[in-house]
Amino acid sequence: MGPGEIIESAQGWGRTAIGFAARLCDLALPPLCLSCGAGVEAHGVLCGPCWRAIEFIEEPLCPVSGVPFPYDPGEGIVSAAALAAPPPYASARAVMRYNDQSARLVHRFKYADRMEAAPALGRWMARAGAALLQDADFIAPVPLHRGRLFLRRFNQSAELARQISRISGVRLLPDLVERVRATRPQVGLSGSARRRNVAGAFRLREAYGALVAGRTIVIVDDVMTTGATVEACARALTAAGAREVRALCLARVVPGDGATI
Repeated sequence: MGPGEIIESAQGWGRTAIGFAARLCDLALPPLCLSCGAGVEAHGVLCGPCWRAIEFIEEPLCPVSGVPFPYDPGEGIVSAAALAAPPPYASARAVMRYNDQSARLVHRFKYADRMEAAPALGRWMARAGAALLQDADFIAPVPLHRGRLFLRRFNQSAELARQISRISGVRLLPDLVERVRATRPQVGLSGSARRRNVAGAFRLREAYGALVAGRTIVIVDDVMTTGATVEACARALTAAGAREVRALCLARVVPGDGATI
């Protein structure tokens, strides 16, 4: 047997061993739907019913807020809400509408330690935010206050941002923004109350002062409700000299859907 055949044989044995190990892992930890927990054929996927229930956000949509339009109004048309109150970020995108089905998926990832969902969710976000990521300089997650991070053990936005960075090649700065004061949970608050709650809660970490000047930064969060949190982060970054801030989220509340959080 020649050297080439030996190498080819070794590679074949390696692939067989990897496949065998994967099957053993599936027996010990069978693949489950990321949303409902039903058995599925592979890790990191949704079952058929859960996939069909997800309402992915596609064109046509507002180029600023990322809110989907009920019909195509024409290229470059901005929503009335974004015209009336322009956000401090240049553009925002989200993978899906926030509803009962997507809420279950987000909550299992966020509160039930379903970390195996991060690669799949990151892929969806990288696809939805491809235009935002194309010429971006940095990716940064919305930070948790250290007290909440201690209780939750991980920052779900940081895990999503890590996956998006790996896929897109855009540099991740996981601690670019810091939360300088604890805020009450946003759940149940009105839009104006949410904005008051997070006003002044974020700032650029001092060590990055010179790095962000004139740069384009994508802020990553899990859910956008009124946009108050990403708006507060965007204001902190633009005040520090960032040229442009964009927002990329997993799910967002679409006005008129009746979803609350």
